[in-house]
Amino acid sequence: MTSDIVFKYFPELTDRQCSQIEQLPELYNLWNSQINVISRKDIDLLYERHVLHSLGIAKIMSFLPGENVLDVGTGGGFPGIPLAILFPGTRFHLVDSIGKKIKVVQEVAKALGLSNVKASHLRAEQLNERFDFVVSRAVTQLKDFYPWVRGKFNKDSKNTLPNGILYLKGGDLLQEIKESGLKVQQYHLKDYFTEEFFETKQVIYVKG
Repeated sequence: MTSDIVFKYFPELTDRQCSQIEQLPELYNLWNSQINVISRKDIDLLYERHVLHSLGIAKIMSFLPGENVLDVGTGGGFPGIPLAILFPGTRFHLVDSIGKKIKVVQEVAKALGLSNVKASHLRAEQLNERFDFVVSRAVTQLKDFYPWVRGKFNKDSKNTLPNGILYLKGGDLLQEIKESGLKVQQYHLKDYFTEEFFETKQVIYVKG
C-alpha cells in the first residue's frame, strides 16, 4: 500500500509534508525490526491502519499554530507523529509508559525533522502541564482514560471545539460510553474515508 491513500484525502500537503509521509514505512520497518511497536501483519498496511487512521482526527479538528496537544499512550507514535506532520505549528507531547517505544518515537521524529514533537517516557498522570487537546488511540476504556487527563486542559479555548479529548476508538461503543458517564460527540470515520477498515472506526470527542 502506497502513500497515495493519504494524499487522496489530504491533497493540500506541502512537498515537505509529502516527503515526511513517504519516509514513514522505511523508518518504521527499520525500528520495528529492533523494537516491535507495530504488529507484523500491520506493518504492510502502515498507511491505512496507522497513518490515515491517526489523521482521522484531522478530519474533525484542525489544530492551530501555538496549540499544545498531548498524545497519551502513543506507542510507536500514533496518532501523534502523523498529526505533527500535518500541523507543524502545533506542539505535540507524546508520552508512553514503555521506554523503548518512546525511543522509537524520538528517533522517527528526529529523522523526519519534526521540531514540534517532544516524547517522554512517563504516564499521563505524572504530567503537570496543561494542554489544549488530548489525543489517543484506543489505549483503554473511556471511564478509565478520562481520570488520567482530567484537569490537564487549558481554560481558554481557541478552536472550533472547546479544549478536550479526541479519542480514536472502534466497534460498538454504546455500552462503553454509557459506563463512562461522559457526554460525548461521536464522529464516524466511514463518513470521511471509504476503505472498509474505517467502517466501525470513530473519533470520540469529550470536552475537557
